[in-house]
Amino acid sequence: MELLFYSLAGIIVIVVIAVSRKSIVAGMEARSDIKRENKPSDTEEGIEDITNENIEKTNEQVKIINQIDDLILIVDKFKNIKFFNSSAKKKFGENNLNKHVATLLRVPDLLQNIDLVLLKKETITMDLELSSPSFQFFKVHLFSGPTSYVNDPDSVVLFLKDLTDIIKAQRFKSDFVANVSHELKTPLVSIKGFLETISGHAKDDLEAQKKFIPIMLEQADRMESLIKDLLSLSRIELEEHIQPQDKVNLKEILSNVEDIHQKNLKSFEFKNNVKDDFFIKGDHEKLIEVFSNIIDNSIKYSEKNKKIEVNCGQGNGKVIGDSYTVSIKDNGIGIPTEQLPRITERFFRVDAAKSKKVGGTGLGMAIVKHIVNQHRGDLEIKSETQRGTEIKVHFSKF
Repeated sequence: MELLFYSLAGIIVIVVIAVSRKSIVAGMEARSDIKRENKPSDTEEGIEDITNENIEKTNEQVKIINQIDDLILIVDKFKNIKFFNSSAKKKFGENNLNKHVATLLRVPDLLQNIDLVLLKKETITMDLELSSPSFQFFKVHLFSGPTSYVNDPDSVVLFLKDLTDIIKAQRFKSDFVANVSHELKTPLVSIKGFLETISGHAKDDLEAQKKFIPIMLEQADRMESLIKDLLSLSRIELEEHIQPQDKVNLKEILSNVEDIHQKNLKSFEFKNNVKDDFFIKGDHEKLIEVFSNIIDNSIKYSEKNKKIEVNCGQGNGKVIGDSYTVSIKDNGIGIPTEQLPRITERFFRVDAAKSKKVGGTGLGMAIVKHIVNQHRGDLEIKSETQRGTEIKVHFSKF
């Protein structure tokens, strides 16, 4: 049923385009015949009106195509893009006309299928999965031209149905269950063991109860933090392919993060040196989560009275175009060089005992990585054991 729907949608698009081309060509031919035969001006004016009417119809058809959420691209026999609708422009950018389709979709199977459509003039349907800059999944239908927008008979229409949300939901559902069952097992076993002890031979032992109950509360808090971070990470990963569009001020975000951690920061030599406005395209709440996680790590893995410093300035080319860089540097316990590549993995902990002691879930930096990816930014981590850690986050200017 789904394949039939996609096929019908594609056929409708092709029919609309073909009919509009036929109308325009017919109108132009009629107009030329009238001029050659030197017909009276009132007749020529009538043909002109008909031609304008056809053009207006074509413009209306373009408006309809531009309102479709699905992505429509048309390429010539050299695979250069000759037309794309508003949804495709929003997804891939405005300045892609006449560029090779591989600059946007570097997938060998897609390029091969375009060649097959050009050769056999048949419709081909395929799945298209992208991993950069984030995971995306499309159902693609390829149709043979020509069209109203590309007169070349050797052209191909690409009709892309975005199924990213559906596929992600399916994959993350299984991942979430696996992660929850693994990570919650330890605290659940602990709580169950203490409850059995209290309800069994220690049911009348008040001293044992006073000892076990705080431990159970601590394990319950750990479970709550794990569930909260897992839900947050799953939500972020599902939305990672959708780049935020709001204008946000990094100075305001960093000030809010300072307020959130104000109580704990009193025990450190904290300096927020960001006094100017730095505007980027992003999501205010998610960026607060990014810097809150980074500051929280600096607090957890630094000794009291150590220095924690925040700076922001011009970027250094880590992302395309003009950019800003936020730096958060501490003098904490640091991270061994060989473990730096794994810092953003789910549940990875440099020091598992220390992490559990301070209440870490092992998900904070994974959350940071995915939010930064969603903002099309870059995450840079520098650290040495016992010499502190510096985390730089690079964002494109608004």
